Amino acid sequence: MEYFVALAEEQQFTRAAELTTVSQSGLSAAIRSLEEDLQTPLFLRTTRRVELTEAGHALLPFARSLLAQAAAGRDAVIATKSELSERLRAGSEQCLGVIDVPELLERFHRRYPQVEIEFEQAGSQTLFGQIRTGELDVAFIAGPDSRTHTRLGTVEHVELSSEPLVLLAPPDSHLATRSRIEWSCLDGLDFIDFHPSWAVRLLNDEAFEGRGIHRRVRFTVNDVHTLLDMVQRGLRVAIVPRPIASKPKAARLATLRLTDLSAPRWVVTAVAGAYDRSVAASKLMEMLSAREA
Repeated sequence: MEYFVALAEEQQFTRAAELTTVSQSGLSAAIRSLEEDLQTPLFLRTTRRVELTEAGHALLPFARSLLAQAAAGRDAVIATKSELSERLRAGSEQCLGVIDVPELLERFHRRYPQVEIEFEQAGSQTLFGQIRTGELDVAFIAGPDSRTHTRLGTVEHVELSSEPLVLLAPPDSHLATRSRIEWSCLDGLDFIDFHPSWAVRLLNDEAFEGRGIHRRVRFTVNDVHTLLDMVQRGLRVAIVPRPIASKPKAARLATLRLTDLSAPRWVVTAVAGAYDRSVAASKLMEMLSAREA
């Protein structure tokens, strides 16, 4: 069921295999076995993506429910054995896409109901500084791949995802008929982007500067949905990590792949403080390392 849901959501064997930490051949074999057991195809396979059949759409809500019930059962058992009682201070950048932080914290609370959870939302640079100073126990941050790995140093971390950047354009834009675009074609365009405290803004600024490409940021926002709404209204274009382009609110927008394979990737990482780490923080990192979240 986990493999089936991952493939239904990602619509691509490669990404689904990465998310479920299984080989692509193992994922394919599991899906074939499930289809044989149910005696019906669950996916329509093309060279570019896979899509659910009518039977697949019928199964999906039950598969999600089964996974949720299994997780809840596991959490309930752990809760009966837990005497952990302390504080967990967590933080996250908004809309990371690859992990549902509220859901994760809900599961942690079910497992360890006596732990007092505190949470705040901020930009990745702010959050990482708070990890360094001990103001936070765990943070979910994002950033360019090379810089993320360099600055983490000895800080305990779990990489959750590495995603490419894509260009979002209004549905009636002259770019909407294209599926990909070169960085050089972006020279001189006006953009909507996030506040400089957001990791993706840093990534975008470095990508353009490193290629000697000029751009103008006309709209600066602090909310993913505001950015998508502005692109939808034809105000400007935006470069965002692929999970943001996959949001339902972005469904009508044109999504163009950037052709430079050497472009920096958007890496999402969970980090924990290096010193005097609480047991609660260690337990949360264990959940992430085991891919239970």
